Amino acid sequence: MGLLKKGILILLLPLFAFTIAHKFYISVTNVDYSEKDDALQITTRIFLDDLNAVLHERYGIEAKLGTKNETELDREYFEKYLRAKFTVTTNGELKKYNILGKKYDTDMIIFYLEVPKVNLPQLNSITIENELLTDLYDEQQNVVHFKIKGKKKSFVLLKSDTKGMLNL
Repeated sequence: MGLLKKGILILLLPLFAFTIAHKFYISVTNVDYSEKDDALQITTRIFLDDLNAVLHERYGIEAKLGTKNETELDREYFEKYLRAKFTVTTNGELKKYNILGKKYDTDMIIFYLEVPKVNLPQLNSITIENELLTDLYDEQQNVVHFKIKGKKKSFVLLKSDTKGMLNL
């Protein structure tokens, strides 16, 4: 009887291994130049549950971004966190960016940023520092895709390496 139980356990064990979902910790950022607006336009996608969790961990609030219970305070802390963890530098100079808006897509937040008055002919380098969620998840990966002046370059930013630079 003991042998039968062990045999059944050995057969069922692999099935249990596939029932545990592996969580991915990733964001994707696209950086483009708009000739019409003379601006860097940045779009970032990040998982809502992770963002709400980091706002709770960092600021002690029960953020409800992306729900009907989202508050103005949630949005204020989101912006505070974003500005602390996401920076844009051109030619070695830290740039201010405008938050143009955000939208929700199923379990993700997509937010839109713009760095105005870039002066493309004078632009030699763009650096994105993206530390979003790296303070909560060691395995967080922040992917950045640049597409400027016909150059394309992508980076996978990690907790240990949070900056990606495109030289033009």
